[in-house]
Amino acid sequence: MSGLSTLVRPVLGPLLALALLFVGPLSVAAPPCEVGAAQVELAGGTLHFSRTGHGPPVVLLHGLFAQKEQWHELACALSAAGFEVLAPDLPGFGGSEGFAITDYDFARQVALLDDLADALGFVRFDLAGNSMGGAIAALYAVRHPERVGRLAFIGAPLGWVDWGPDLRQAILEGVNPFIPVDRVQLVREMRLLFVRPPALPATVGERLIEDYRVHLDHYRRVWDIVGLFGRVLADGTVDALAGTGPVLILWGEGDAIYPVAGAASLHARLPQSRLVVLPEAGHLPMLERPAETAAVLIDFLGARD
Repeated sequence: MSGLSTLVRPVLGPLLALALLFVGPLSVAAPPCEVGAAQVELAGGTLHFSRTGHGPPVVLLHGLFAQKEQWHELACALSAAGFEVLAPDLPGFGGSEGFAITDYDFARQVALLDDLADALGFVRFDLAGNSMGGAIAALYAVRHPERVGRLAFIGAPLGWVDWGPDLRQAILEGVNPFIPVDRVQLVREMRLLFVRPPALPATVGERLIEDYRVHLDHYRRVWDIVGLFGRVLADGTVDALAGTGPVLILWGEGDAIYPVAGAASLHARLPQSRLVVLPEAGHLPMLERPAETAAVLIDFLGARD
């Protein structure tokens, strides 16, 4: 089988390695609370997820080339505040397996998320996402407004504003910094993701680069599929979202992927939204500013009408 009929292999991805730098290099250190791991069989594959806490449910969706571990610290903070928190490995990432590349279609992602909610017995829940996960969360809230209590963008969502100049320049040069095949490209990616990039151990960098070289064609197909949704929020989704429930827009002031100017324009189109611009944070505020991100999200989720 080839092309869109092939199965997605689980992706290690640079964002996993970066997450591990914040919780322990090379292996996931014990998170600050007990985080359980589980899996569920859905149409097309097996979805793995983490779960912690008791209370109103909150689902966290990661971005492209990432996975559930990036949410550990935020999940523990939410758990301590009285929420049940679930973070899935979206199809193709982490432990999730068996899904076809066609499951990267955002309509399929929305359908799989709904299947997951059904399987877990979640009638209504709060939903948050980062980057690609934010776009999927928005689409889900529009498709299933009766199931989403509150929606949060943790970091800029994919699909509202164009890429920042540094990322656009890299792509124009024929270099995709999110599929780094040498040390220079990996450093470039780090600078796009973080205001203050963490030190990347040489062994981690070498492992990532080798993985991307071996699976380069696959990663490029994944990128191409997700790229089809590059303007998904600007193409009508936000207008539909304006008629749904409360929305949090938490945007890193130093986001080099989606410039912070997009935060105000998104806020202006969503009259029910709350805007927080987080200083000294880039595209991954839950990793770069975890305590501040948790405080903002808990305040938003706790502000029940």
